[in-house]
Amino acid sequence: MMKFNIKIPMMLGMLVAGAANAAIITDGNVSLGVDDYGQLNVSGGVADVNGETDVGVRWLDAGLQYESTSQGCLCEGWGVSGNGITGSANNDDGGASGLSLISFGSTATTATSVVNMQDDLTITHDFALSASDNLYRVSVTIENTSGIDIADLLYRRTMDWDTAPTPFSEFVTIGGTAAATAVIGATSNGFCSSNPLASCSGTYTGDFVAAGPADHGANFDFNFGALAAGESYSFDIFYGGAANKRDAFAALGAVGAEVYSLGWSGTDADQDGFEDVVEGRITPTYIFGFSGVGGVKLPPTDVPEPASIAMFGLALMGLASRRKFSK
Repeated sequence: MMKFNIKIPMMLGMLVAGAANAAIITDGNVSLGVDDYGQLNVSGGVADVNGETDVGVRWLDAGLQYESTSQGCLCEGWGVSGNGITGSANNDDGGASGLSLISFGSTATTATSVVNMQDDLTITHDFALSASDNLYRVSVTIENTSGIDIADLLYRRTMDWDTAPTPFSEFVTIGGTAAATAVIGATSNGFCSSNPLASCSGTYTGDFVAAGPADHGANFDFNFGALAAGESYSFDIFYGGAANKRDAFAALGAVGAEVYSLGWSGTDADQDGFEDVVEGRITPTYIFGFSGVGGVKLPPTDVPEPASIAMFGLALMGLASRRKFSK
């Protein structure tokens, strides 16, 4: 399939009408709807191929937009916990809880959210362009401002896949978790609470390939270990889409992703980017990934499956997650 990089006018990366602290940002290939606390899914977008105007994660091709997270449930969100204290942000899971907004700002292509969790943690989600045209990078920094050490820093990110053109019927893959030291749980349940202390179980757990078709998603739980007073921890999240499986893995490899979920139409069993029944109808592969979580970076061009990634990770034991200290 030929991909046409038709760039969307910069004015489309705009503040969403009626929501001063929300933005739709785009690089012309991917659009994200970023809400003020760093969660996704906001109103005010143009209609996608199914008429959906809420924007979460979109892939753009030849003037058409394909939405992947907002239909039916605004369930994309995150949560953090330290020493038993939690905060979370998920629009269909009670909105923001245990958090206070410090600042939110955006341009046509970027957005930055800074929040505080009960004076114990400051969490920054910085949305910007990545090394791949098919992915946005979100740099997450969590700073311990409590004055005391935190024994276990937990972070959860939740997504309900609703993949155009067939929302509520998708295949889902999760990979890279077996080799990632910070991952303590992964499941196909995209409807979990974003509170990392809440239980989250699903039909499929750990690494799996092409589960479905069903209405499901991806939930990842991380334990980044001890975080001393005044210390900060950083890692990256990636959101986007591609024409097919091969292009999706190429994008993940280009940014050095270690852990990922892919979601795509339940009518595209071979994940080649075209519906199996309706001749020629496009079925993108949508991407959700992480780096800096103690895993093994994906290669830049190959198309690995989760089992091979786990074996590769065992051969590279000792790869550590990144930690940076505040000045």
